[in-house]
Amino acid sequence: MSADILSKAELSKDDLWVFGYGSLMWRPGFEFAEQVPARLIGEHRALCVYSFDHRGTPEKPGLVLGLDRGGACRGIAFRVAARRRDDTVDYLRSREQTTNVYREVMRSVWLENEARQRVSALAYVVDRGHVQYAGRLSLAEQLRYVRQGHGRSGNNRDYVISTVKSIEAQGFRDPQLHQLALMLHDETSLHR
Repeated sequence: MSADILSKAELSKDDLWVFGYGSLMWRPGFEFAEQVPARLIGEHRALCVYSFDHRGTPEKPGLVLGLDRGGACRGIAFRVAARRRDDTVDYLRSREQTTNVYREVMRSVWLENEARQRVSALAYVVDRGHVQYAGRLSLAEQLRYVRQGHGRSGNNRDYVISTVKSIEAQGFRDPQLHQLALMLHDETSLHR
């Protein structure tokens, strides 16, 4: 176990909220009682993680999303019933922490429902000191990594396209990701 995970004492005994900002939005993989559009302030969604496992390999890394410091991020908050909390946390750790590139943290998120309530949600924030932290890459560099990336969860291109579709389904845009998806789409059209 890494030091970057929460202890049982840090996880509430009540229902658990989980903040999804990438593939968790379109493939959560755990049972939840409700999902609500949400906003996290203080970190933003960025293709800032070299993927050595799910969407790439150490020899040919892909590029996946992380929450990086500054700004804000719109995503989905999933409410998990208290009885499913431990199983859900175990599942998320096995999925998100394969290389310990993320820090498991609790963050305040604002639910974009009628109540506009603030809840504390489990989130995975990139560890800037980890070897897989890519930092801020140019669009051309992002395109190169996404083109080459293929790991145990599939090709990197599908990951980016599926995330953009999920963002659009929530009724908003992520300009950087949308630009990259457009470039990937144009490439696919050229090869037909």
